[in-house]
Amino acid sequence: MAEHGNKGQAPVVWLLTDNKPGHRNQLRGLAERLQARAGAHGVWINASDHPVSLIQALLGRAPGIDAPAPDLIIAAGTATQRLLLACRRLGALTVVLMRPSFPLAWCDLAIIPAHDEPPQRPDILVTRGVLNAVVPQTVPVHDPRGLMLLGGPSRHYRWDDAHVYQQVRTLTEEYPEWHWTVTTSRRTPAELVDRLRALTRPNLQYLHHQQTPPSWLPETLAASRVAWVTPDSVSMVYEAITTGLPTGLFDLAPIQGSRIARGVQGLLTDGMAAPWCTRRVLMATEPGQRPPLWEADRAAQWLLEQYKEHR
Repeated sequence: MAEHGNKGQAPVVWLLTDNKPGHRNQLRGLAERLQARAGAHGVWINASDHPVSLIQALLGRAPGIDAPAPDLIIAAGTATQRLLLACRRLGALTVVLMRPSFPLAWCDLAIIPAHDEPPQRPDILVTRGVLNAVVPQTVPVHDPRGLMLLGGPSRHYRWDDAHVYQQVRTLTEEYPEWHWTVTTSRRTPAELVDRLRALTRPNLQYLHHQQTPPSWLPETLAASRVAWVTPDSVSMVYEAITTGLPTGLFDLAPIQGSRIARGVQGLLTDGMAAPWCTRRVLMATEPGQRPPLWEADRAAQWLLEQYKEHR
């Protein structure tokens, strides 16, 4: 391993990943903003390639990793946390992108979404939703192009195939001059997928989630004028809001006591998203009127400030 220390140079950032798409997306969004703001060099490290025992984690004994010495080590996902703890004596700032399973004092910094109810501390940045790799639209879209993003059964909302299907049909019927794209997720029930495939509308295109590569969602959001998302798909809700699109939420009943559902309700209360019952107002919103929620950029700025103080 190279000698530690990037005196006057761009920071080296180790990105500890479990390769789950959601966690990798959080890391990518933050890494891209660190690179844009400070020229940071991101090094992806798969935690499964560097197994760490509990003793190694507790004692801070890092495994041998053939990579430039880090200035920041950022971990996303429970499976990466032992490796993060094992690396905490390397002289780099250690950062976790969730409420960890270990005491917060064991790492230097944490970036935690508000729905996880983190404590108010100077070493914690509380974000609205999880980070993502979407960037705000730079040029508003005026063409009537809408995107529908559908999830599936979850612990946070009572899923209803027929109700979701009817809302998809309603949008295509009430706004026939719009071109609609609808896609599903891994959680979408097969029966609903079959019904969507059979739904023939001249203004509707259905894409199965297996037809959408990782770059598809950011690119399609950037080319859309409005997005409608099922509220169980909380990551996609925040991605649409990050783009700056007028974002509507399909109607699903929240499960009582869900912190995720409370967070989504907060978006509605604050006017950052619109409920199904106000769809006519949302659909009439002029493009470029919604300020984006760019939490990955805010997190990068905060991390660089902490890194500057640490140096």
